[in-house]
Amino acid sequence: MYINPTPLLVSALLWGAPSLAKSCRNPSLGPFKPYVISAKNIEATLIPYGATLTSLLVNDRDGKQQDVAVGYDDPKQYQVDTATNHTYFGCIVGRYANRIKNGSFELDNVKYDITKNENGNTQTLHGGVIGYDQRPWTVVNHTETSVTFSLLDTGFEGFPGNVITYATYSVSSSCTEGNPKGETKLTAKTVSFALTEKTPIMLAHHIYWNLNGFKKPDVLEDTTLQLPLSKRFITIDSAAIPTGELADAATAFDGALDFTEPKLIGKDIASAKNCGAGCTGYDNAFIIDRPNKEADSSSSSESMAVALNMVSSTTGISMQVATNQKAVQIYSCNNQNGTIPVKKSQVQRNKMEGGGDSVDVINKYGCVVIETEGWIDGISNPEWGQNPYQIYSPETGPAVNWVTFAFGNS
Repeated sequence: MYINPTPLLVSALLWGAPSLAKSCRNPSLGPFKPYVISAKNIEATLIPYGATLTSLLVNDRDGKQQDVAVGYDDPKQYQVDTATNHTYFGCIVGRYANRIKNGSFELDNVKYDITKNENGNTQTLHGGVIGYDQRPWTVVNHTETSVTFSLLDTGFEGFPGNVITYATYSVSSSCTEGNPKGETKLTAKTVSFALTEKTPIMLAHHIYWNLNGFKKPDVLEDTTLQLPLSKRFITIDSAAIPTGELADAATAFDGALDFTEPKLIGKDIASAKNCGAGCTGYDNAFIIDRPNKEADSSSSSESMAVALNMVSSTTGISMQVATNQKAVQIYSCNNQNGTIPVKKSQVQRNKMEGGGDSVDVINKYGCVVIETEGWIDGISNPEWGQNPYQIYSPETGPAVNWVTFAFGNS
């Protein structure tokens, strides 16, 4: 039988032994206390509410700091957002990311009904009514360059069994074993253990990105995207539920979803019509086909593959995403409509820099969400053969979601 490690051993599994002298366990600090981690040329701020990334400062081509993570300056605004727009800005979503058809699934011939929270409460999105994004995570450890959160899920939203998750965010910009090139890098890693029963587990980091720092009204004409390993994507119906079919990115929708070579996000977006009823834009899960069928979805460094490149010509900021996951969901902020303000801190930066095209609200197509995860709703499509990567038990190893965001400028 697989023995679940203690929290201390899990922290060692994530990044090495934690600095207990700097750990933060005081529950009175509350779920909205900011925790800052930093290294040269990069600074991240996170809060325990949803284990949410609220800010990420990196340098543009002129050496000026820009906040490339969309969200709010006021940490308590994330709870307000949950009750209003429910954007899932910057949080971890789970126990099962993305959608589950009809809000139900079967395991070993037993049907489980979980809470439904989308499409007239007929299906489940991001774990149900109260997902991991709304939970107050516990701060297990905090150092200058990393923070680790934990969450004990005791059968939340109707999922079977108990699951404990450890989520660590770290930043680096010097040459280390984990960062041999000395890149300016944010690393995010979740390790989830099924404690009592067999259960689906598929977490994702739900970070909204804007590499132009809102110096432009949207990302269509200045931000280039490449998905070098994604020649296929999962087709969805009008309710954004997978149809069970996989499509060829080069031919479907006149090639609008083909990002195997770098192209502007707005180049073919008018033909991108597979994102739900009445939608034009991207909200699609792209398959990551590793070139040599390397191991994936594991804690081994060999499982990491570069899945995405993105760069803004406005700021020169580039971002390369590597992951151990089998798919990446791209959402082009199709539902933003200018009612949510840009952070005042970033608006002030733009005013000081004299940006003539800068905006103070998040417009349609004003950002990009990148979710590295498994094949969406794989538990409803057993013919895909994804259950070994999405169903876990006390006898298996943990579910590991590992992603790095490496930044540069040109």
